[in-house]
Amino acid sequence: MVDTVQPGYEHRVRRKTTAAAIRDAAQERFGWDTLRPGQLEAVQALLGGDDVLVVMPTGSGKSAVYQLAGLLIDGPTVVVSPLIALQRDQLAGLADRAQRHSLGEEGLEAVAVNSAQRASETTKAWESLADGDAEFVFLAPEQLANDTVVERLAQAEISLLAIDEAHCVSAWGHDFRPDYLRIGDVRERLGSPRVAALTATASPPVRAEIVERLRLHEPVSIIQGFDRPNLRLEVQRFTQAADKDRALIERVSGLDGCGLVYAATRKETERLATELNERGRRAKAYHAGLKAAEREQIHAEFHQSAIEIVVATTAFGMGIDKPDVRFVVHADISESVDSYYQEIGRAGRDGQPALAVLHYRPEDLGLRSFFASSSADEQVLSAVAGAIKRHTATEGRAEPSQLRDELEMSHTRLTAAVNLLEQAGAIEVDGEGGLHYADGRLGIENAVDTAEDVAQAHERIDRSRVDMIRGYAETPGCRRQFMLGYFGEQYPDLCGNCDTCSSGSAGEYAAGQAASSPPGSPGEGAAAEYPLESPVAHREWGNGVVMRLESDRITVLFEDVGYRTLSLRALEDDDGLLVRRNA
Repeated sequence: MVDTVQPGYEHRVRRKTTAAAIRDAAQERFGWDTLRPGQLEAVQALLGGDDVLVVMPTGSGKSAVYQLAGLLIDGPTVVVSPLIALQRDQLAGLADRAQRHSLGEEGLEAVAVNSAQRASETTKAWESLADGDAEFVFLAPEQLANDTVVERLAQAEISLLAIDEAHCVSAWGHDFRPDYLRIGDVRERLGSPRVAALTATASPPVRAEIVERLRLHEPVSIIQGFDRPNLRLEVQRFTQAADKDRALIERVSGLDGCGLVYAATRKETERLATELNERGRRAKAYHAGLKAAEREQIHAEFHQSAIEIVVATTAFGMGIDKPDVRFVVHADISESVDSYYQEIGRAGRDGQPALAVLHYRPEDLGLRSFFASSSADEQVLSAVAGAIKRHTATEGRAEPSQLRDELEMSHTRLTAAVNLLEQAGAIEVDGEGGLHYADGRLGIENAVDTAEDVAQAHERIDRSRVDMIRGYAETPGCRRQFMLGYFGEQYPDLCGNCDTCSSGSAGEYAAGQAASSPPGSPGEGAAAEYPLESPVAHREWGNGVVMRLESDRITVLFEDVGYRTLSLRALEDDDGLLVRRNA
């Protein structure tokens, strides 16, 4: 174990652990003969006491970072993970490694605390942590809203806080979870242990918000890029739903190996699974309407290849560590490029060729636009703001548990309202998780109006993501270029491993762009003016960040309106429309 000093609850490494020592531990404790790119650097930074932000493609071994660092740092590791199924996969993986390498008595014990397990299991987990036996504790972010949970963790002197799927903390991220916004407060209550924030999908603005929301202190950023060159990208476009369904069944029936099929609704997963079984494929439907035991059984059967195909809603797949998934096929378009990238990333984790196919019908975008329209509830905001203001005046603060009981409101609904009011500047959260009305600066009506403005900004961003996934589906250019550009990563050449490259349309599109913007033409100066990731300000849309460069246009992610594509010729014609600003 690495020597540490512990001022308060903070654990700091007394000496820097060498790369050789980390590699030896990886081999001896986990059986890993080599470490993947970025893993060694991330572990070294954590052992040195730094916070770390890790952005690696799906399947690149993000979990290995906190697992290895957790073993080498004295004290338990808390892993915040958004799905119970994901927690179970990670627990099973740790248990399997402990068994294979005879490490059961050397600190590989991992426990979980969640709403799906029996009370006796939870009691045993807390006892294991209190006795110093548990090295890893897996929690859903919702658990951190429980004061008793936080107090028990604080007593255990947590050495490392690992935040899995860290993009959930960002309102600009595709999978925003209100409970993730509370993690920064909880971290302080735990004595500010070092943090490993891990995600596969975080563009530069999302990364900046992760750092801010989790209160990371000068974190070491390990950014491995987003390209998965072994994945072939294809889109098949249809006008009739029946034609799309027939094509999907025909395609999936003829694919070799195991794979995932994603559908938009529970009913559709059942229907497609039935049709695939009729074609001789071993397929099962998976969705949130199944009993927990059924979902667990499907997970196990898929891992063991007892079934070949899982037809699922997006509830399935997060954290799945099955290396030989050969295809991911979408029956319906995803809500965003972020979601689609994460879902197709479950294929080809072994590095061998794999296929990602999107079956696309423009009319299906209407459903995604509907889901992107989730307006704030004025009555809920008013009730929460009013209650917090009353309790602040009489007691100095309001407790979340107190508000839930008083307002008869679910945890999720209350947390969402509190986050909006906090972002609006109407309330503040103290280091103990108490809620305070912000010095009476805003009346209830103004507080609610401002919170609704914040919610509307989130909705505009979500709608812009729908527009961008449409762009991916309809582009005649290289799909890999489009996808990587969405995340702010420039891919200079045609990839040669997508349908548009194979058909020749990507080459024709690139040639057409070059012809429309020859050297010295309008737009060339504008392209040099707005380099990738540069902060900019638009006359109407406000502040943003340049995410993608093309020969005749740029794509900017604006804070208030989301993604917008602007013509370079128009920018050059109107000198003040978009200007560079200081970072």
